[in-house]
Parts: sequence; structure tokens; C-alpha cells
Amino acid sequence: MKISGSKALIQDVSTPKRPSIEEAKRAVETLILWAGDDPAREGLLDTPDRVVKAYQEFFAGYDKDPAAELLKTFEDIEGFDDMVLVKNIDFVSHCEHHMVPIVGKAHVAYWPNEKVVGISKLARIVDIYARRLISQENMTRNIVEVIDRTLGPKGAAVMIDANHQCMSIRGVNKAASSTVTSMFSGIFKEDRDVQRRFLDSIKS
Repeated sequence: MKISGSKALIQDVSTPKRPSIEEAKRAVETLILWAGDDPAREGLLDTPDRVVKAYQEFFAGYDKDPAAELLKTFEDIEGFDDMVLVKNIDFVSHCEHHMVPIVGKAHVAYWPNEKVVGISKLARIVDIYARRLISQENMTRNIVEVIDRTLGPKGAAVMIDANHQCMSIRGVNKAASSTVTSMFSGIFKEDRDVQRRFLDSIKS
């Protein structure tokens, strides 16, 4: 089986110069003061440090290139000509409007042309985009586009079903609501039977 790879593609998100960790901690202290509490209170003394460490985990996707995850491919697919689907990929993201969690599942499929990628890589690209401040619509589009751009498949399909806490715990307070987005390219967009198979496979 032939394995191909190349240098990592240029990251598709430009990152501005980051403040220092100490500056970030001071920003958390400012928010605590703004909320009406005292950052010098015993229970809050270590909160700025904890928040900064948590944010490093929540937003680790900014330091990773999703395209690079798809560069190691298997070109000998031995006559396989059908969709590859990974469904129920759990993720936690953060809304770019309110910076509160988005919790959901992604279903990702592609139809290989000449290159097959390890299935865990599809989950990895979901996680990379999820660990950024992002809208669900852009997350859906970005996953499809990076698969198309990097693998050159016959088509790709993504559906995301998620609960937005900016809607469930504030604002209209609709805790049971979920938001569904989808995007299709190539054969998944052009062939309704293929698209229907993708949708039916998610439900099954």
C-alpha cells in the first residue's frame, strides 16, 4: 500500500500577535471585577490561572493546521468506490458571538477519488475547527472545504447537530433546542441518491 505525504499546508487562519499569559490573567481579573466580585478573594485567587489554562485547551485549534492532518494518505484503494462516513463525532466548541459552549455531534463523509485518509483524521479536523471561536455554519463549510482542497475526492458531506448555550442558558433560554447545518460538494451535491444515502446512514 502506497503512502503519500508532503509538507504541511499553510494554516488557513491568520493568528494575530497574542498577549502574554500574564496579560491574559489580568484580563480575567478585570472580568471578575466587572462581574462584581473580588479577584483577591480566597476562592478566586487561582481563578485567572485556571481560566487561562482552560482557554489553552478550549482553543488549541488555533495552533493546528487541519489540512496537515489529511496529508498522509493511502493511494492504493484497491477498487473501492463508495462513500466513507464517520458519524457521531462528539465535539465541544465555543460560540464566536458569546464565547459560551456549543456541544454537538458531527457526521463527516467523503467519496475517495485517488486518496484515502485514516478515518481518525476526519475526527481530528472536526476537533481542530471546534477548538476555535467559530460559528456552526463556518465550521460546517470549513470541514467540507479542507477535505475537498486536500484530498481532491469525488465529493464531501458534513452535517452538524449542536446545542448552543448562547441560546439554551441565556437569551431565549430554550434548553432543548438544537441547530442543524449541512453542506455537500461534488457527488453528494449533484447526485440526490448519494445525498439521501448519506442522510439515511446518519439516521440508522
